[in-house]
Amino acid sequence: METPEFPFEFDVYGVPSPCHVVDDGLLRRNIEIIKGVQDRADATILLALKGFAMWRTFPIIRQYLQGVCASSVNEARLGAEEFGGEVHAYAPAYKEAELDAYLDLCSHINFNSFSQWDRFRDRIRDSGTNISCGLRINPEHSEVKTAIYDPCAPGSRLGIRADAFTGRDLSGIDGLHFHTLCELNADALERTLDTVEKSFGDYFSGLKWMNFGGGHHISREDYDVDLLCRLITQFKDRYGLEVYLEPGEAIALNTGVLVAEVLDIVRNIVDIAILDTSATAHMPDVLEMPYRPAVVGGALPGDQPHTYRLGGLTCLAGDVIGDYSFARPLRVGDRLVFLDMAHYTMVKNTTFNGVQLPAIALHHADSGETEVVREFHYEDYRNRLS
Repeated sequence: METPEFPFEFDVYGVPSPCHVVDDGLLRRNIEIIKGVQDRADATILLALKGFAMWRTFPIIRQYLQGVCASSVNEARLGAEEFGGEVHAYAPAYKEAELDAYLDLCSHINFNSFSQWDRFRDRIRDSGTNISCGLRINPEHSEVKTAIYDPCAPGSRLGIRADAFTGRDLSGIDGLHFHTLCELNADALERTLDTVEKSFGDYFSGLKWMNFGGGHHISREDYDVDLLCRLITQFKDRYGLEVYLEPGEAIALNTGVLVAEVLDIVRNIVDIAILDTSATAHMPDVLEMPYRPAVVGGALPGDQPHTYRLGGLTCLAGDVIGDYSFARPLRVGDRLVFLDMAHYTMVKNTTFNGVQLPAIALHHADSGETEVVREFHYEDYRNRLS
């Protein structure tokens, strides 16, 4: 019986708890794989800030990638100021008062509807900028099985369906953007591309680029990199368009952990370990997806002698991470390490209940040192309220 092991060596008692710890060597490994796709397929790959925005690592990432994609003014500003390069914006809708900020920060702006494009096109044209504008399309082709993450689910608010293009003037539009994937392999992109070309191919003439969106699990061990490169190069050969991809999760996949501490152990039918972390506040995808994160040394209930329900620190009744078994009894003060906790964790953390946000640390693979780059305090909770 195998249980998860540490992805990199560090002192779990040498950092604050709770704490996100990201290994720069594992991060670089992922980005080198992604950079290989960029080079082989002659594509442009962007970091999706919605998935990973630990800007302390941007000096590493920008050695390989050419920019970021953002879904808010704040993300666009972070990309422009801390990353540099291209900044691509997409939002389901833009606020009138924020458009000038986007114009100052972005190289590309993608619109979710013709009504938004019609509303802002003249302002963009008259701004004196060289911003490249695009439209997000909805191919109405679902690959994602979890409904909350499916951009092409019936009734989705994301993207423009093919029937809305009939009779539309695309003057001023340089590209189309689609996003249909989530944690998927290249075969899902292959099926999506077939639908996109059949439904929207008549509108490719006159465009400059096509954005294949995110959800490409490029750095996963079983990902078919050869197929991805082939799909991109064949598409470019057919249409002569520049191709963008914007992975988020693939950048930080399996690069970081979340360290937590056992605060108490109680019993209510089952043994329950109360931790100083929280599913709802610190790893919300555990409840939203839902999924069961791996824990170093932890196994399925009953597989090892001592089984515990790992519970969070908030007053939410369902703030439960899952049931795990361990080789020895847990004790107050023990540190547990949750795996694959770099993406969609720091960016989605909340201060619900005033629970302390996890500290952020960077483990330097070359030196073996772990640098605590940020700790959060009362002021961080207070200052987001009024």
